[in-house]
Amino acid sequence: MRLLYNLLIHVVAPVAFLLELARGVRDRSYRERRRERLGFGSQAAPGSIWVHAVSVGEVQAAAPLVRRLLARCPGSRLVLTTVTPTGAARCRLLFGDAVEHRYVPLDMPGAVRRFFDRVQPRIAIIIETELWPNLFAECGRRGVPLVLASARISPRSVRRYRRLVPLFRQTLSHGIVIAAQSESDAERFRSIGAAAERTHVTGNIKFDFELHDDAGVRGAAWRRDQARGRPVWVAGSTHEGEEALVLDAHAALRRSLPDSLLLLVPRHPNRFAEVAQLLDRRGLRWISRSGGQPVEAATEAILGDTMGELMMFYAAADVAFVAGSLVPIGGHNLLEPAALGKPILTGPHNFNGEDIYLKLTEAGAVGTVTDPRSLAAALERLLADEAARREQGGRGLAVLEANRGALDRLLALVVPLLDPLA
Repeated sequence: MRLLYNLLIHVVAPVAFLLELARGVRDRSYRERRRERLGFGSQAAPGSIWVHAVSVGEVQAAAPLVRRLLARCPGSRLVLTTVTPTGAARCRLLFGDAVEHRYVPLDMPGAVRRFFDRVQPRIAIIIETELWPNLFAECGRRGVPLVLASARISPRSVRRYRRLVPLFRQTLSHGIVIAAQSESDAERFRSIGAAAERTHVTGNIKFDFELHDDAGVRGAAWRRDQARGRPVWVAGSTHEGEEALVLDAHAALRRSLPDSLLLLVPRHPNRFAEVAQLLDRRGLRWISRSGGQPVEAATEAILGDTMGELMMFYAAADVAFVAGSLVPIGGHNLLEPAALGKPILTGPHNFNGEDIYLKLTEAGAVGTVTDPRSLAAALERLLADEAARREQGGRGLAVLEANRGALDRLLALVVPLLDPLA
């Protein structure tokens, strides 16, 4: 089964590499450090602590863990890998030079060996779940403890993995410690070969979200200076096809609340120009955050075309719509606006963080909309009722506080693997 997988990965990997080169035509960040995808790169200090987080959301979720590890092992080098350039940018923004960023290699035997030769990790911690047979096997061969942190498998994914149970049973047989988000996730891991004695339920570290006070302060200051007295809502982390739906909802909202202001924040920087063209085609009076223009009474929308300011926009808004959910992307981090006590709206597609979505929905902290009409109606109701906004936002904060503690439970599994080698 492993031989078949490696034959397949050698067929697929060149295609993936070419697709990345093609993406580099539109987004220059995909051209950076391509050699790292093949396991090349500079030599790290022996005994590095290696944390992997796929993209922006996982890097943000990993931030409290990274800071705790840096504090516990001040003399160690921490290497954080991502798949996406946006994850790399978030890493630089959060940690600066305190953390070394690299791109994770393609799961080919040669690329993985080169990566391990250069990084020389003493422990590997993978946030959420990506199952890579060659990478996991290399941890086993080199005696590197591997922890799957805040691990999850969706019902859809586990059906796919079960078709290749022999491969994943072998993949998960190298002493891997699994810190699952829920008992359902733990049971799915066991069903594809994870050892029961090394599979634990620790919860979702996203609930241990760190809210920096300056986001709230900066948001309040921006609101006071730029949009005092106006109803403001934010559409955060929108995707292709979703901005048009958001603008339809905003047009409907402005028929009842003509002074309402939209903060539109696309997920990916390479789409800023595309969304700007959409705003022009719609004939909206808009400004860009990067342009530095002041908000005027006639301004209908602001394009959030900067990095690292989404939390400030959430803090500035009356209502937060968390995107990636009106189109089947899977939704983005609902806990960010919840931490600010904001009422939250989202679309029906939240399979990327289903457990968080269900907890917040059951508590009445999140409203689900399905189209521009229902989004506009929900916005109109909340923007007209300050008490309802305050109540819904308070429910979100209560859910966040009630579910903290996953990070401490995760560290209880990680620290014994670190201490003998520290």
